[in-house]
Amino acid sequence: MVDKHEQWQASLEGKRLSQQPSSRQQPSLHQQSHLSLEELQQWQSSIEEANRHNIWCHCRTCDREWIASTHAPCECGSRSVEYIACWQFPDD
Repeated sequence: MVDKHEQWQASLEGKRLSQQPSSRQQPSLHQQSHLSLEELQQWQSSIEEANRHNIWCHCRTCDREWIASTHAPCECGSRSVEYIACWQFPDD
C-alpha cells in the first residue's frame, strides 16, 4: 500500500504509484483533493517557481547558512554545501 506522503510526492513529480491490491478500494489522489485539476496544476507551478528562487544553503565546512537562487559555493570557498528547497520548510 502506498502512503499519503508518497502519493503527494508523486503528484508533485507527475508520477503514478501502483498500489498493492487490497480488499477495500482506495480513493484516487484526485478524488481526495479539494482542488480542481487547474488549481492543482497552478499550485504545482508555484512550488516549481519557489524551488527555482528560494534555496536554503548550508556550508558543511564553516556552518554558514544563506538563501540563494542558485547552487553556488560558500563564501569560504567550500563546495561542500547542502541545498534544500525552502518550500519544504513549514511556515511557523
